[in-house]
Amino acid sequence: MASFFFFILFVTSFYANTNPIEASWPAVKCSHDTPEPDIHFPFRLKGQLPQHSGFELFCKENTTMIHFPSYGDLVVKSISYDTKKLQLLDPKNCVHEVFLNLNLSTSLFRYYYVVKNYTYLNCSARLPPSFKKVPCLSGSTHFVYTVKPSLAVPLSCSVVKTIAIPFAYSPYISDNTFGLGLTWELPGCEDSEGKGGLSKTALLNYIPYRPGKFSLLLLIINSF
Repeated sequence: MASFFFFILFVTSFYANTNPIEASWPAVKCSHDTPEPDIHFPFRLKGQLPQHSGFELFCKENTTMIHFPSYGDLVVKSISYDTKKLQLLDPKNCVHEVFLNLNLSTSLFRYYYVVKNYTYLNCSARLPPSFKKVPCLSGSTHFVYTVKPSLAVPLSCSVVKTIAIPFAYSPYISDNTFGLGLTWELPGCEDSEGKGGLSKTALLNYIPYRPGKFSLLLLIINSF
């Protein structure tokens, strides 16, 4: 068993030293005619050559996008590599639909801002004016509200979900990117962009796209 662990350390050390993940990959953009963000490690553009590891972004009509399986496509408004902030925009202009459906629990992203639990209510009748409905989630026969979880649920309402989000709905917040900021955490990564790279302990969880050596490494490991 001990020899197995020494062997794994040797292989991953060799792999890391011969194929380091550099933070100095050339930056790419979806468009040079519009203020699109620079894309480089830890992000990558779909179809980018040379291929390397990172969160995959893609271009749609010269706009930078990211896909989340739990919600769909979101516009990448800006990326701050210094503060590790990904600022997003919902193409459907409904940030609370994003909050309601976006599941970050299985990703390496989390909300950039402090979150707090709120409950979404779906009501068949309007609540008093002190409650503000979420227009993009409401219709002519149903009305959606975000309230504190401690609130007693009115008879005309049912609970949709209680979830930790950056803020409740407010008609005074017109910019739907407010709160729709994410940050990322790559286990084993150095924080300094200049140093770059992943630690050897993280290689098995986040290996750069190198089909030949990667397949060989997995084959050797699986043989044990």
